[in-house]
Amino acid sequence: MKLSSYTLALLDDIERRIDPETEEDYRAQWQAFWNGEVGEPIFCPTRKRTAAPSIEVKPIHINDAQRDLELMLDYELMLLSHRVSSPTSSLGVRANYGVGIIPTMFGAELFEMPRETNTLPTSRAWNDSDRIREMLERGMPDLYAGLGKNVLDFGELCVEVFAEYPSIRRYVDIFHPDTQGPLDLAELLWGSEMFYEMYDDPDLVHAALRLITDTYKAFMDKWFATVPPRGEIASHWGIMHRGTILLRLDSAMNLSPDFYNAFSKPYDSELLAYYGGGCMHFCGRGDHYIDSLCEIEHLHGINMSQPELNDMSKIFGAVTRNGKRIFGFPRAAQYVHLLGDKTGVLQ
Repeated sequence: MKLSSYTLALLDDIERRIDPETEEDYRAQWQAFWNGEVGEPIFCPTRKRTAAPSIEVKPIHINDAQRDLELMLDYELMLLSHRVSSPTSSLGVRANYGVGIIPTMFGAELFEMPRETNTLPTSRAWNDSDRIREMLERGMPDLYAGLGKNVLDFGELCVEVFAEYPSIRRYVDIFHPDTQGPLDLAELLWGSEMFYEMYDDPDLVHAALRLITDTYKAFMDKWFATVPPRGEIASHWGIMHRGTILLRLDSAMNLSPDFYNAFSKPYDSELLAYYGGGCMHFCGRGDHYIDSLCEIEHLHGINMSQPELNDMSKIFGAVTRNGKRIFGFPRAAQYVHLLGDKTGVLQ
């Protein structure tokens, strides 16, 4: 692809600002964290040197980026430019198409958020079990259907473009797209009807999760064939996780521990083992199933966004007992735990 003069100028600026010694040290700090070699109670990696951009970095609207491959590159380079200026953020870009990547491959309708929100699109759930049965009859979808082509094309573009920039190629991770996790994908496709079917037709739920898990593997295998994982740790959201994948488990907040064990844990465990390990993100409440989650052998750590909705003594206890790590944790919540006070701190 022939890139615009602005995109080339942005790439040149970022390449110039990346300091190899700084990035080697920054990555070593994260590696020490995952190796259990950090003695401080709160880990906050710090980049020794930052560099402000020497060109004006244009804001890109995420809705526009969804429809144009180079604008998506510009959008991610905009974020990357800010990260190079940050004392704490890791360097990475991704095919930033939201949670609907795999659902749209199955035929779910893409829902673009109103422009004034400037936020990622999602997909519309069917809320119809017959649509799930039809999905099962069709089997694995075309991996280039829906948003699949956009994502895979963006990965190829980044690999091609970054090859010309030694520091970007070495120190900027092209981290994997938002492929969610089996249970989340099932809910995105099925909607709330899925939770009723866990009681009424559990075999149908397992059949859907089986197909979704197999599709996840096929799509991510194709992604990693283009953008191979590198090293033991990887950038994601400006932080660094251990392992190859970062699964999402937001839907499990709605499940009892028994239902988590029945409908989510087997598929989460399978994917983490298949990819040689990884981490888990969840929003909302997770303290009710955290013990079971942390027992997964190939799970290295958890990232959670709403500690104020959880009994953090349960979260920290399960993580500690099972030798896992919490990362990307809100600093206020870290101090809450250390001070033994959960009130009046998290805002």
